[in-house]
Amino acid sequence: MTIKTVAWIAAALVGTCLSAAAQTYPTREIRMVVGLPAGSGGDIVARYYADKLSGLAGKPVIVENRPGMILSIGADAVAKAPPDGYTVLITSVTSSHAANVFNFKKLPYDPIKDFTPVAMLQKSYFMLMVRSEAPWKTVAELTEAMKAKAEKATYGYGAPPALASAELYKARKGLKAVGIPYKTSMASLPEMFSGELDFQFIDSTAGTPLRQSGKVRALAVSSGQRVPGVDLPTMAEAADIPEFDIAPVWGVLLPAGAPAPIVAKLESWFAEISRMDATRQYQANTHAAPFAGNAKALADFIPKEIKKWEELARLAKIEPQ
Repeated sequence: MTIKTVAWIAAALVGTCLSAAAQTYPTREIRMVVGLPAGSGGDIVARYYADKLSGLAGKPVIVENRPGMILSIGADAVAKAPPDGYTVLITSVTSSHAANVFNFKKLPYDPIKDFTPVAMLQKSYFMLMVRSEAPWKTVAELTEAMKAKAEKATYGYGAPPALASAELYKARKGLKAVGIPYKTSMASLPEMFSGELDFQFIDSTAGTPLRQSGKVRALAVSSGQRVPGVDLPTMAEAADIPEFDIAPVWGVLLPAGAPAPIVAKLESWFAEISRMDATRQYQANTHAAPFAGNAKALADFIPKEIKKWEELARLAKIEPQ
């Protein structure tokens, strides 16, 4: 038997095993990792999709919160996990796979080489918010006040898009506000309510109920276009910053080397979830925009998003930590 024949037989056996694995997958619970703490906006996203995936897969899908390093701790945990389909990353790829390339001097993973793209889910946005008792009713009024406060002005941030939004706003309007990092935007709320923080960009999932409660006042959205059903101007309009367009995209990834049949099965399940009426209602309730896409679409998206954030990091003058 020649070496070529042995190699062919080995490849055929591997293909047969992978096909069999895909047919029976999953045989046990799936771990869905999200790099944000329980109760955060990202945790709400993860738990919605985990519940729907569990229904389709017929096995429990357990959400595991691995907060830290602005979603990168969770991403790193998945990058180093066995590529068997039982450890899934749900993340704002805008943060963990694009913005963090420029937020940190060195990531513990390669955002492209260490992952297998599975699906794109939705697009979100951030709202520029101040406490409800604050005197500023518009972005123009906030800008004037922050210029007067100079270095005494403060803002909080709990995610790369929030940081980039605030720094781009600062850079374009000549502000000197000092940024204070938090694990999530929710962790900053005591300082927001007390007035220690002047403003903050908060993601729509967490920010929408806050706004509805009357505890904060929203002045504008970070997306380049107005959001249907949300009576707020864009930062491009309200702050006269034409290039302002920051709208994070959520996606699903597996570790590099995940078997193609398992990737295809997960891809089909997430596509089905995206088509559900319940998903459209959930997205409407949190003002997220549908942004479904298959594995190839996500693979094509990540390099483009990295390129976009290279420019955003330059415009916002973000210094890597």
